[in-house]
Amino acid sequence: MGKKVALVVAIMALLLVAAGLLYWRVVHPGPGIAVWPANPVAPAPAGPERGFGNAEPGTPTAAPSVETNEKKGRTHAEPGFTLRPGESLEFAANVTKLNSTIANLKIVTAERRNFYGKNSWHLQAFARTENPYRMVFELDDQFDSYSEAGNFASQQYEMHLSERGQKVDSVQRMVSSPEDPAPADATAARVPAGTRDPLGLLQYLRGIDWDKTPEINSPVYDGRKFYEVRAVLLSKAEAVNVPAGNYTATKIAIHVYEGGAEMKDAHFLLYLSNDAARLPVLLEAVLPVATARVELTKAK
Repeated sequence: MGKKVALVVAIMALLLVAAGLLYWRVVHPGPGIAVWPANPVAPAPAGPERGFGNAEPGTPTAAPSVETNEKKGRTHAEPGFTLRPGESLEFAANVTKLNSTIANLKIVTAERRNFYGKNSWHLQAFARTENPYRMVFELDDQFDSYSEAGNFASQQYEMHLSERGQKVDSVQRMVSSPEDPAPADATAARVPAGTRDPLGLLQYLRGIDWDKTPEINSPVYDGRKFYEVRAVLLSKAEAVNVPAGNYTATKIAIHVYEGGAEMKDAHFLLYLSNDAARLPVLLEAVLPVATARVELTKAK
């Protein structure tokens, strides 16, 4: 898989976990899950660590130059909506040139619980390719996030991947202080305070009051690399028609940066319903060769 293709996969995964992964790996088959290496469980205190999202443990780099709201002291700690335990959102991922569903996604709010002393949300996502694309690329992936209630800062991010018969299990605990030792039951990912994982980022964006805050910045770690995400309000009254129904939605542009440079190969748009649920009804990724859409099919 080429460098740009792999980057698109990672970026799109930031937004809705698997949209770009499904498109690029089905339409442009390449090497399997080797681009997301396994993270071995590490005993403390000598366990492997990841420095600010490096692919290789123990090789820290400087944090990205894009200044975050957390660094500026402008946190949006309390979301404007209440996430509901047991919420289940189902999506269909498709590409305009293929006219059929490539994969189905489900995002679940499993529970609110205490996680190592912090009030946290357990968030889950499941991705599965559908026939006939499943015959080309079989994928059954699960992602688990433990994100702090309120600001959705990631505490632990897990990837349990099964692709083309290969399995990868990764459990990474977010650690922001250099003095903290590696945990005994997970790999330490050394990240700046306030870093979110892909699932936490999605919930965080749902909670923003876009009337008062038309632009936000957030550090994001996808289990392999560290990014900066800038989300900008474009419109408050977009008509969106998806299988789950007709919505009036807030349209948000997502800009993604790696090492201070913005990714230019794709443009991302997120649509959130203008009701109390703030549902992510549609994600669009405009790529050089096609437009990928992840549409809400059911919410319960």
